[in-house]
Amino acid sequence: MKIIVLVKQVPDTWGERTLNTATGQLDRAASDAVIDEIDERALEVALQFKDANDAEVIALSMGPSSVTEVLRKSLAMGADAALHVQDDALSGSDLSRTAAVLAAAITKSGFDLVIAGNEATDGRGGVIPAMIAEHLGVPSMTYLDSSEIVPGSIRGVRGDEHGTVAVHASLPAVISVTEASAEPRFPNFKGIMRAKKKPLDVWSLADLGLDESGYAPGTEITRTTERPARTAGTKIVDTGDAGIQLAEFLAAGRLI
Repeated sequence: MKIIVLVKQVPDTWGERTLNTATGQLDRAASDAVIDEIDERALEVALQFKDANDAEVIALSMGPSSVTEVLRKSLAMGADAALHVQDDALSGSDLSRTAAVLAAAITKSGFDLVIAGNEATDGRGGVIPAMIAEHLGVPSMTYLDSSEIVPGSIRGVRGDEHGTVAVHASLPAVISVTEASAEPRFPNFKGIMRAKKKPLDVWSLADLGLDESGYAPGTEITRTTERPARTAGTKIVDTGDAGIQLAEFLAAGRLI
């Protein structure tokens, strides 16, 4: 079985994230770049299956040259190979362009199953896996809290506002997993050393047979402004009439 796991390089989850007001894009130089935590969980789902079955796990990412770092970590965790889609024409790509290009890379590579995180921590779009499935013309099961890969099919459980739903689909398919899924493993020294010898291919738009002119960012940002700094809230000092002051404050804000 050939499993492709989508991984993304994002600003450090615990750091401050800011926008570049000149471009309207995330300022990725403002914080450390790391592999998205949810994608580590997606990779763990694939690796657990690989540990007990005959499977090939490939990490796939799209982005600048620095993406190599997160792909190397994926290889150190246990992925067999990595694919890096890198092209200057893809800078600032929106969701639709990203999904189309990743789908083209997946098609070229070949696959039985695509696993992704449910949503990236930088953009929070949460739609890329479903959009890729639409491009590929295969079933999509998103936001899985648990999943089980069996011969010829995939099944899992996802939560909703009423409880849980058991879902299943035949392969090939695309799934996304939530933070309730597998806890990712840490790369050990042996894995880190082996990662240096594992294949990591870099593909451009031309390698994917795509016309560069047709893969511009897709969304035009006309204006960005910084979020205003938070102002101090109203303080009520209890001098015997705090209750009255609080009621007046709530009434003025039409909260009561």
